Amino acid sequence: MFATYLVVTLLASAVSGLAAAANLTGHAYPARQADKLSVPRSWMRPLGVLLAAGALGLPAGFAVPVLGTLAAAGLVLYFAGALCAHLRVGDRQLGPWAAFFCLSAAALATGLAHHGPGWPPT
Repeated sequence: MFATYLVVTLLASAVSGLAAAANLTGHAYPARQADKLSVPRSWMRPLGVLLAAGALGLPAGFAVPVLGTLAAAGLVLYFAGALCAHLRVGDRQLGPWAAFFCLSAAALATGLAHHGPGWPPT
């Protein structure tokens, strides 16, 4: 079980970290997505910070399980909000969203399966 938890968590962290870097550096892809979804470009950096917090929190969960649980749950909520943004404007191209969401949900599920909820600390 630990091997699955390790691989899924590191993969979700890496993918979220790359997305955070793209948002924080002003890469063209997230900017085009923001325009397509009617999300103000001024939100790009705060959204990138949220992704970065999740990406850093996931591997922190190896040492402090509650941090990993909170980071994974935060990423799941982040991508649930992204789904709402896609649906709000009628965008049905959800492949990339599904990959991010499923990785975050898998990180949450494997973390909970490995550690339990992580709170209260035992």
